[in-house]
Amino acid sequence: MVQIYTPANDIILDNKLELLSPAKNADYGIEAIRHGADAVYIGGPAFGARATAGNSVSDIARLSEFAHGYGAQVFVALNTIMSDAELQQADTLIHELYDAGVDALIVQDMGVLQLDLPPIALHASTQTDNRTPEKVAFMEQVGFSQVVLARELSLQQIADIAATVKTRLEFFIHGALCVSYSGLCNLSHAFSKRSANRGECSQMCRLPCNLKTRDGEQLAENQHLLSLKDNNQTDNLDALINAGIRSFKIEGRLKDLSYVKNVTAHYRQQLDKILDRNPALQAASHGRCEYTFVPNPDKSFNRGKTDYFVNQRHGGLNDFRTPKYLGQSAGKVTAIGKDWLEIDHSGSEVEQLHNGDGLCYFTIDFQKAIHSDAKLSGLRVNRAEGNRAYLANHVPNDLRVGMELFRNLDHDFEAILSKESSKRLIEVDITLFDTDSGLGVRVKDDHGHQIEVSAELEKQAANDAEKTIAQQQKGLAKLGGTRYHARKVEIATSQPWFVPAGQLNALRREAIDAFEQYRVDNYQRPPQWPRSDVATFPQKHLSFLGNVLNDKAESFYKQHGVIEIDAAYEKNQVLNDAPLMITKHCLRYSFNLCPKETPGIKAEPMVLEVGSDTLKLVFDCQKCEMMVVGSNRL
Repeated sequence: MVQIYTPANDIILDNKLELLSPAKNADYGIEAIRHGADAVYIGGPAFGARATAGNSVSDIARLSEFAHGYGAQVFVALNTIMSDAELQQADTLIHELYDAGVDALIVQDMGVLQLDLPPIALHASTQTDNRTPEKVAFMEQVGFSQVVLARELSLQQIADIAATVKTRLEFFIHGALCVSYSGLCNLSHAFSKRSANRGECSQMCRLPCNLKTRDGEQLAENQHLLSLKDNNQTDNLDALINAGIRSFKIEGRLKDLSYVKNVTAHYRQQLDKILDRNPALQAASHGRCEYTFVPNPDKSFNRGKTDYFVNQRHGGLNDFRTPKYLGQSAGKVTAIGKDWLEIDHSGSEVEQLHNGDGLCYFTIDFQKAIHSDAKLSGLRVNRAEGNRAYLANHVPNDLRVGMELFRNLDHDFEAILSKESSKRLIEVDITLFDTDSGLGVRVKDDHGHQIEVSAELEKQAANDAEKTIAQQQKGLAKLGGTRYHARKVEIATSQPWFVPAGQLNALRREAIDAFEQYRVDNYQRPPQWPRSDVATFPQKHLSFLGNVLNDKAESFYKQHGVIEIDAAYEKNQVLNDAPLMITKHCLRYSFNLCPKETPGIKAEPMVLEVGSDTLKLVFDCQKCEMMVVGSNRL
């Protein structure tokens, strides 16, 4: 006999903190959840902003089933802008995704809101350029239960938005930074017809370029001037919570599995510390993780770290030398032999090298040169002995004594992550109790789930009461192979009864199976957010930066008060010079030429040379923004 108890509906609550991890595929998503994610976001078969990270509906269904067992959620990125024909294809796909158990869709194209949608939650993608209280309030009014804020916002700006809306606010806390405001970059499409708004960004911003004044004075040559460091908000999590962020997003749907495991585990530990200090806050899903490694995001791919504009504008947003992964400082070369080198690790981040480690170094000193055609070179450690590293081949000719080395592959760390590296267990309390005709087992967790299973058994008084209780507690706690851990086992019978081990084990298995099924059956997806058809969009005119590519999107904006709507840049109707990128990253500021920061500096016009192409830089000093201006290369 099975008895169940129904908990209160688990709806969206402001006190729930959500760690949101990327999933290149279903298996990556499963590992993200095992390592502590409260939710994962993944691309479907089409229309995701990472075109090369698509997945089948059946795989997404498999991921959803696994996630829901922990009370975790699955969001599908449907965040490209679409043609009219594609929008109809998306309509069919959305219903398939809903049937697959998906919890929410991440959307950029407002044409999606004009479809006959199933009752699925909608999240506003960062591509919708959510920077102001007015814009986010509009998104809330038209049905978005969660809004991904622009990465460029400060704590005060976030707090101002949070004070205006009730919808949950999501913010990127780790990973690659787009130099442009998301959704406002057409550089890739202008030069290669690969649209960032359609999931095919060519990442021109990562290329080396030259910076000159309009008069031709060279300010920088062959440097990666638009390539930013990576986002890392480890030190700002408390402040972001206080400002109103409830979903903490890790970038990386194209990153490898070790990155997903390591970075997810790192932020899980950070958020758990906060939750332990603040009992009014809760994790958005269930279970605690045990790791076989010490998480360290510096050991996974990154371009250096910055907290961007969260604490207002400051230096250190970029490393013009390379857009590649340098890794951790490993020290300086002190001696070189034929196939070995010695390294002074003092003051570095790496105390000891391992066999198989990867190292890299710059072939010139960027501190002494405004320009360089140098490259980042690498080598592999064959055998490490103290401060000496032996190589499989000769030491490269361009490596010199005094050069700084960086470790961009920690072989031992990666070896641990290549195996099972985390267990996530949900704590339960188990009670053995009397029934009229035998015994029962009660299983309950801290989330309102409770179930009782009973069986008819002949009860005989135990000869050794203390020993019997200990054996029964041990037997009932055997939950290996399940997602549960017995926190407390109570023998609440009127007296210790002798029960054959096989019968007790069978009763325990039946109880855990029933409890698992009950949790699955009781899982509730987040509800749709209420929608207003009379909400007014903050602008009356939408330029090509509004990214309106289909008739339904145009109809949506007109319904909400927009009078004039220009076609998206992808329509190729803007042929003359136009802002191809709008960014808060300012090259005047980076080169100490900002007239607001340095009185007396003349605000010289600038140009950016990328390969054989020249782009104008236009500065809006009132907004502290830089525009990269060019024309469409049809």
